[in-house]
Amino acid sequence: MSFYESTFVARQDVSAQEVEKITEKFSKVVDDHGGKVIKNEYWGLRSLAYKIKKNRKGHYVMLCLDAPADAVNELERQYKLSEDIIRNLTIKVDEISNEPSAPLRSADKKRSEG
Repeated sequence: MSFYESTFVARQDVSAQEVEKITEKFSKVVDDHGGKVIKNEYWGLRSLAYKIKKNRKGHYVMLCLDAPADAVNELERQYKLSEDIIRNLTIKVDEISNEPSAPLRSADKKRSEG
C-alpha cells in the first residue's frame, strides 16, 4: 500500500459538527476498501483565494492515508458526489509525518504570540 495526503474543502455554510460527520464518512470509505486513515487534521474555516461556487470561505480538512489505489479512487469519487465538498486534492507521498502540518503550526504560533 502507498501513503497519500488527501485534502478537501467543505462549503462555508456547513457547521463544524457536520464537517466531522463528513470526515468520518470519508474515513469509513477508505476503511471499507482496505486502507486506513493514519491522521486527520481539521484546519478550520479559512478564506479562499477566490470565490468557488459562490463561497468565499471553506472548512479545510486533511486526511493522511495508508491505502491501495482503488480506495483512493473511491474516495475521490465520493468527493465528487458530495454536494458539501467544493474542492479536493490527493497526492502520493513517500512517508507521513507525525508532526502537525504547516497550517496547524502557524495557527499555534499565532495563538502563542497573541
